[in-house]
Amino acid sequence: MGQIAQDAVWSRGGTRFSLRMPGACAYNLAAMKTKMMLIAVILLSAVGCGKREVGGAKLVIISPHTEAIRIEFERAFGAWYAAHTQKAIQVEWLDQGGTSDIVRFLKSEFGRSPSGVGVDVFFGGGTDPFVELAQRGLTQPYRLPDALLSQIPQRLAGVPVYDTEFRWYGAALSGFGIIFNKKLATDLKLPRPQSWEDLTRPEAFNLVASGDPRHSGTAHMMYEIILQAYGWDKGFETIVKLGANVRSFSRGSGDAPKAVSLGEALYGLAIDFYAFSQIAKDGEEHLGFVLPAGATVVNPDAICILKGAPNLEAAKLFLNFVLSEDGQKLWLLKPGAPGGPQQTALSRMAILPPLYERYAGQITVPHNPAKMHTPLAYDSQKGSGRWAALNDLLGAAIIDTHQELAKAWQAVIKGGLKEPAVKALTAPPITEDAFMALAREKWSDAEVRNVQIAEWVKLFLERYGRVREMAGKPAA
Repeated sequence: MGQIAQDAVWSRGGTRFSLRMPGACAYNLAAMKTKMMLIAVILLSAVGCGKREVGGAKLVIISPHTEAIRIEFERAFGAWYAAHTQKAIQVEWLDQGGTSDIVRFLKSEFGRSPSGVGVDVFFGGGTDPFVELAQRGLTQPYRLPDALLSQIPQRLAGVPVYDTEFRWYGAALSGFGIIFNKKLATDLKLPRPQSWEDLTRPEAFNLVASGDPRHSGTAHMMYEIILQAYGWDKGFETIVKLGANVRSFSRGSGDAPKAVSLGEALYGLAIDFYAFSQIAKDGEEHLGFVLPAGATVVNPDAICILKGAPNLEAAKLFLNFVLSEDGQKLWLLKPGAPGGPQQTALSRMAILPPLYERYAGQITVPHNPAKMHTPLAYDSQKGSGRWAALNDLLGAAIIDTHQELAKAWQAVIKGGLKEPAVKALTAPPITEDAFMALAREKWSDAEVRNVQIAEWVKLFLERYGRVREMAGKPAA
């Protein structure tokens, strides 16, 4: 008689196993199934005796980082965790949008649940949001092991790398600058940018790309840097002119380099690693990137454990990994290099200076922060203290009223850039001292905030209409 075959199938830890055994038809089928189940039990026992346990720890991370960063860090941390604990770990990423969106979400959630929000780690998004969360008592201090902490410099490029109370650490370093399209600049006979003011030129009208600072922490940092570099009055003037030249404000900061790459914009506000990644794809003959001299900063892109972290030990180990050489190599090395990313170059500045020489020839980042000098003394206390209020002021001044702003700017340009019209267009609606008091003392009151935003929008709409008249163009 012919032979028959039957499969025994089971699963464990999300893995499906099957066993196929031939048997004669004369065999009792029930007995055959019994034997196969016994074999299955033996195999399951063998699987359970392995060094790595399945279904172990969990880690919940909220982050504005790109999918490429998430993939590379989850893969590498999973292997590192297994090697150090002989267990597996499940990493869950929460996507709430950009940094500004995440900060809003966390403050709202902690308002409803002060003891914790079910999230372990906040990973990425500059420094200012972490300073604010720490001041609100929403982070869990964690001092790294001495052997690890001793390797991290307290300051790099003139800025602190970690909080003195260990409430946050810089996981990488970021430079904020301008990406530009070299061919388009040549075709339009416009200069390659050297300063933020180059983006305010009348010839750059409708040729600048920017993220919306209310959603993108990167875009927010650029505008905050401009205010601190030039001072409140000159900085606000620069922002209004620059904003008038923006073609559109995208939700994410990664869209500006893409727009420049496609020739849709000549200049784009960009964080260094987005710029480097786009340049790597298109080639240095097509795109360039500049850090405005004396008017930008290299800033830590931070990481912290959140208050009430449900998986505290896993969170501590994740920080240990990210801040160790194993984690830092992911930022620097080329894909495929030992210890580097597998698929995508992350192109970010690491916080461990020795790695730049140790892996020379294998790294994708041209700048060593230990050798950089940025004369601008960035005030993170000021930046974090007015983060939300500045977003709302910028929204009223250059985003929600953008169409009217652009028309007014065009009218001023056509009218010969007369000084009274320029001043009327670009003057801040409030002094810096008054703005700081408003931001720190009243902005958490939703009613006060909503009324003030409405007043600002009304003020700027009326202003832009008057400026058009001043420039000789009657309001439509």
